[in-house]
Amino acid sequence: MRRFEDLIRKRQACDLYRDYSTRTGVMGAEIEIEGRTYLNFSSNDYLGLAGDPRIADAAISAIQRYGIGSGSAHLIVGHTDEHQRLEQELAQWLGTERALLFSTGYMANMGIINALIEPKGHVFEDALNHASLLDGGLLSRGRMIRWPHRDIEALRQLMQGCDPSRSLIVTDGVFSMDGDTAPLKALAELARETQTLLMIDDAHGIGVLGAQGRGCVEQAGLTFHDVPIIMGTLGKAFGVFGAFVAGSDTLIDFLVQRARTYIYTTAPPPALAAAARAALRLVVEESWRRDHLMSLIKYFRHNATALGLALGASETPIQPLLCGDSRRALMISRQLAQQGIWVTPIRPPTVPEGSARLRISLSAAHQKEHIDQLLSALSQCLRVDESVQTDKPRQQE
Repeated sequence: MRRFEDLIRKRQACDLYRDYSTRTGVMGAEIEIEGRTYLNFSSNDYLGLAGDPRIADAAISAIQRYGIGSGSAHLIVGHTDEHQRLEQELAQWLGTERALLFSTGYMANMGIINALIEPKGHVFEDALNHASLLDGGLLSRGRMIRWPHRDIEALRQLMQGCDPSRSLIVTDGVFSMDGDTAPLKALAELARETQTLLMIDDAHGIGVLGAQGRGCVEQAGLTFHDVPIIMGTLGKAFGVFGAFVAGSDTLIDFLVQRARTYIYTTAPPPALAAAARAALRLVVEESWRRDHLMSLIKYFRHNATALGLALGASETPIQPLLCGDSRRALMISRQLAQQGIWVTPIRPPTVPEGSARLRISLSAAHQKEHIDQLLSALSQCLRVDESVQTDKPRQQE
């Protein structure tokens, strides 16, 4: 235990210690944490559906019909008609042949990559892919090779000499800490040229991007024939919990046979599937949520730029405010909290050294006045921060 204690103290000394705060009540534009109400700019509830009473009612109704737990793995007796309908409705909405539910996005990515990659195979991953994708590549039976972020030509060079029939190209659709998007058209063209499978983790794009909210694939004008493996989550824009993979009949049938994180775990509760079905209907029917969200993104970026804020190049709800130093990110986050605004600081190893940031996350639950309050608070915090930086004593030359 002494070794663990030393490691914890070291993280604390470097401003890298992680802790959680306890929230009460419903997720929304405002949240209550430890007895105080804050404007919330830290959730992935992009469409403002996590607290929607219609989704809650669907879950409650399903609990009354099915009880709480599924009671078994999908392939034993845990797969209910609610799971089946959700899979069918997701596939129909995305324009794929089938979909398959997983308990979490992490389990989906681990299961898909490990099922598809054989010994001596290669997994090619964008350097800024999510941890679940990287872990899937590291724990597969093949060799993982990371290419520089969004650099198609570098990927092309790295792929030379590799057997395409044993290779897989993997990318996030929207990169979760930067908010930028993958060059999906170029990746699809490269995959087509080389006859290599292409997989997208569209956790932060599904429900948000594209005219119908079908994510990065739709936004790029592509289909599942161009991007044959589409992973999406139900806990972000859908406001529920769980994940899925969508693609061809053959892909899904293969994963049912080989994906260990699907085969060897209890199926999600039927009530969650019922809630996700209700959420999907709202994603389809209430397009105003996406329209409102996109207008807020433009409004925030325009006014943040006018204030001289160092934002990343993102046109998605994820708006990183680059701070560089972990201590600076923590300090600004705490100053915002004192003004009643909750923005989580993101520090290494989640992001590279020297690129600590505030991950500002926008939602359709926000209104313009919420954005104005955030911008005003940021402006005050940064003035204080500049004063602190200016007042620091100079080192002797």
